Amino acid sequence: MRIYFVAGITLALFAAACSSPRASSTAGQFTSCVNGAAAHHAYVVVQHMSGGSLQRCVGFDASEIDGQALMDQSGIQYASHQLSNGKAVCQVDNEPHQFTQCFPQNQPYWALFIESNDKWASAPGGFTDTKLHDAEALGWHYVSAKESSPAPPPLPLLKGATS
Repeated sequence: MRIYFVAGITLALFAAACSSPRASSTAGQFTSCVNGAAAHHAYVVVQHMSGGSLQRCVGFDASEIDGQALMDQSGIQYASHQLSNGKAVCQVDNEPHQFTQCFPQNQPYWALFIESNDKWASAPGGFTDTKLHDAEALGWHYVSAKESSPAPPPLPLLKGATS
């Protein structure tokens, strides 16, 4: 009996040591920072229509990172469509599950926000035009087409959790 108990503890410790570091928060799922040893870190916060959310951190060494590079490096699934003035995001983290248009009339859409100094603001342009600096965040909130002034996603609660 004692051997099984010690073996079970050893197996549990081994499994914990081999799993990827993960912190959790009320704001949603957070995984360790991609390129966490870099000089600067930016964040992506995604809030689904259901209220569920997730966060990702991306490290970078330049003075800024553009929104597309941040999304690409974050590992968060997204789909975009090229428009004459940039790219439109049609899907983030598999929401909606299927789509034929990025902005179908009277249907939900992804609202884009930029966070700096713990304050969200609507993005002035598309995500490919956005430049983020250290400790800033790109925010996505999937909202009803009826919302004329959509609320931003939750603030990135785990800034500094880069390991």
